[in-house]
Amino acid sequence: MSFTATILLLGSGELGREFTISAKRLGARVIACDAYENAPAMQVADACEVFSMLDGSALRAAAEKHRPDLIVPEIEAIRTEVLGELEGEGFNIVPSARAAQLTMNRDAIRDLAAGDLGLTTSRYRYATSLEEVHAAAEHSGFPCVIKPVMSSSGKGQSKVDSAAALEEAWDYACANMRGDRARVIVEEFIAFDYEITLLTVRHAGGISFCPPIGHRQERGDYQESWQPTAMSPGAIAKAQEMAIKVVEALQGDGRGWGLFGVEFFVRDDEVIFSELSPRPHDTGMVTLASQDLTEFDLHARAILGLPVPSAIEANPAASAVILAERESGDFAFEGVDAALGTHDSADVRIFGKTTTRPYRRMAVALARGRDTDEARILAATTASKVRIVHHD
Repeated sequence: MSFTATILLLGSGELGREFTISAKRLGARVIACDAYENAPAMQVADACEVFSMLDGSALRAAAEKHRPDLIVPEIEAIRTEVLGELEGEGFNIVPSARAAQLTMNRDAIRDLAAGDLGLTTSRYRYATSLEEVHAAAEHSGFPCVIKPVMSSSGKGQSKVDSAAALEEAWDYACANMRGDRARVIVEEFIAFDYEITLLTVRHAGGISFCPPIGHRQERGDYQESWQPTAMSPGAIAKAQEMAIKVVEALQGDGRGWGLFGVEFFVRDDEVIFSELSPRPHDTGMVTLASQDLTEFDLHARAILGLPVPSAIEANPAASAVILAERESGDFAFEGVDAALGTHDSADVRIFGKTTTRPYRRMAVALARGRDTDEARILAATTASKVRIVHHD
């Protein structure tokens, strides 16, 4: 592919911003699209378009206007049937329209993994009403986890310990779901030892893996991540085998090239498939400090058909998020100087979002250490020194 490839980026958050920087370093031209002006990726892109990704007509109009070499989704909430139509007309959807369609909804990717591919997952059922939620919880048992089949950054997710809490969890899921489907997945709560993201890169030369990334979540959203995570050789082999199966299944009619964030629960040597994102993963921000080629660099190389290393190594590093506390359009960051003075390896990446809201991820702190335990402490200390000050 030419080094002057044009990329239509669908979704322009912090992950899209870092991807845009990586793609432009390789000579690509990026048109960043999102539902609001001055989104993070738009600030570093060559051009931008403002429209809802769920507006199929606007999505098609942007593709026909720019005639991109690659259409790269960065979010799940996209009118995926239009992506399918565009792929049929010769547009290159990354990694494929099938991948976008199946991963937009948790039910589709879960059915593929558990039903078609036979991967180990938790017990689960779907529900479209409170009555069905009660029935699904009887199947999964308590505690269980309830989350919308379509949401982002863990929104709408609850851990439920008894039947008395089901209605509140159903209401919370409905209030935070995206798209136009009132449907949730009710699944068994896995008492895991730890959870990982296995960044899996499908490229012209085959499939490569990054060392596993450990992470901790609250409210269904990642708070910190670290790499590498210690896993037994047997557990790593199981995770890689499952990742290959699901990534290959998502190729569809497209080339299927790109980076995938495949999430697993690990209990002893048992590896349980959780979710998948066919794009750079938020927990993979740690690769900004841990790897020579970040997850964004790897995604850009893969989709452009450029060489990707067969063996990817990581130095001990960690990331810790910096969250907003309330809604505001007039704010500033303080303490960045103190944060950067925490340690020689300390770094802070401010995303450039134009508004805050409770628990919104606004920046991330990064640090390297002699091991991941030290890196986690340094990253958390760095993050704690950054304050978001509101002026309204």
